[in-house]
This record gives sequence, structure tokens and C-alpha cells, in this order.
Amino acid sequence: MRIFDAHFHIIDFNFPITENQDYTPPEYIAADYQKDTADYKIRGGAVVSGSFQGFDQGYLIKALQQLGPSFCGVTQLPSSVSDEEILRLHDHGVRALRFNIRRGGSEDLSRLDYLARRVHEIAGWHSELYMDARELPEIASVIENLPAVSIDHLGLTEEGLPHLLKLVDKGLRVKATGFGRVELNVANALTSIYYANPDALMFGTDLPSTRAPRPFKYEDVQLVQTLFDVQAADKILYSNALEWYRK
Repeated sequence: MRIFDAHFHIIDFNFPITENQDYTPPEYIAADYQKDTADYKIRGGAVVSGSFQGFDQGYLIKALQQLGPSFCGVTQLPSSVSDEEILRLHDHGVRALRFNIRRGGSEDLSRLDYLARRVHEIAGWHSELYMDARELPEIASVIENLPAVSIDHLGLTEEGLPHLLKLVDKGLRVKATGFGRVELNVANALTSIYYANPDALMFGTDLPSTRAPRPFKYEDVQLVQTLFDVQAADKILYSNALEWYRK
């Protein structure tokens, strides 16, 4: 089946890489990604900035140029970023802003409301959260009133799933990614989220699966195909994310 890869990383040592929580990732350039996905029907995707890349934009612009126009970027920015810089990045294919609460390396949640609204107003970007869904009640009222938000890796934990589902019902999108790093029943989470909102789930490979106990496997794609009929699987693997990133 066709796939819009909603979440993967490019790690290019020609650009700044900062050790994060005693971890430095291995290099993983665009050519590595293309090699690893050559047997899949990848029709586009989103390159996501990691904590170890901080606010560097050089690697992202280069990666998007190499991967082509069907790919877009998810970046990290300080709240002091200028309107001109946001628009410059938009011209290079960036379409979303990431708040990496779990690992740091980006603006913290205290700036979520201000910065999420600002990038949406200026460039139409949505915001993405990497956090444990157990913490969602603390910011639920903020998320409910933002124009467009997604959360990474199924919200990470079983305890967080009920909080996640409450917001999915109100429009929160969820990345069906990182099956090898989450602490929950993946099949149950996927079906629960889909039936709460069929437009919510967006599959991604999470390549190169940095720090994950188990990296991405093609069986992750097959799980989606097993759990859902062809139409639903296509929404999860392709069209939901395509629509989300092409807004």
C-alpha cells in the first residue's frame, strides 16, 4: 500500500549535532532513508527535527532539497524567531513546529499557546508534541483551543491513552509511529483512536528509530493492514497525513 511517512529523522553530521541526555545519534542521511524504504511505496513524508538538532535549520533544508517536493519538514524554533524566518522556512517546505517535551531541545510548553498560534497565523503550520500523554490533562484546555495539533508515538503510554482519546474526539491528530518505543498495547491504541476519529491517525516509520528498544519493521505496516480494512488502512498509512501536511 502507498505510504506518506509522517515521521522520520535525517541526521547529517555536516550540521550541528548536540549530545542529548548522554546520547548522540548515529548519522542517517537522506540516501540512507531512501535505501531503507526502497521496497515500500513511499509517496512523501515529513522530516522531523530531533532534540539533538536543536534549532538548526541547515540540515533540514538540505534534506528536503534532496528528498524532493513530496516531502516536508517539522522543525523546532525559539519563541524569538522572526516572522521572516518562519516564512523563509515555509518556502523551503517546512509545514509544522515541534515541541519536544520528552527530550528537550525545543521551546517548552509554557510557550505552546503563543508560538503555536503564531506559526499557524503566519504560515498555516500545525504544532506537534512529543510528550507522554499522561501529562495531557495539564495542557488540555490549551490544546482544545489551538487551531491544529498532533502528538507523536501514540502518546507513548497506556496510562495516557484515556487522556489522549478525550482530545482525539476534539480534533487532536496522533502519529501512529514508534511502535517499538511505546509502553502500551499498540493494536488496542490504534483501533481506539481510529474509532474515536477516523481522520486522526497518521503512520510513520520513525526511522532510524533513535533510542528505541526496537527499531521500525515492515511488520508495523502489516499490523495496520491486519487491523483495518483497505479504506481505513489507506487513511492511516497515506491520506490522513497527506491532507494534514498539505494544508
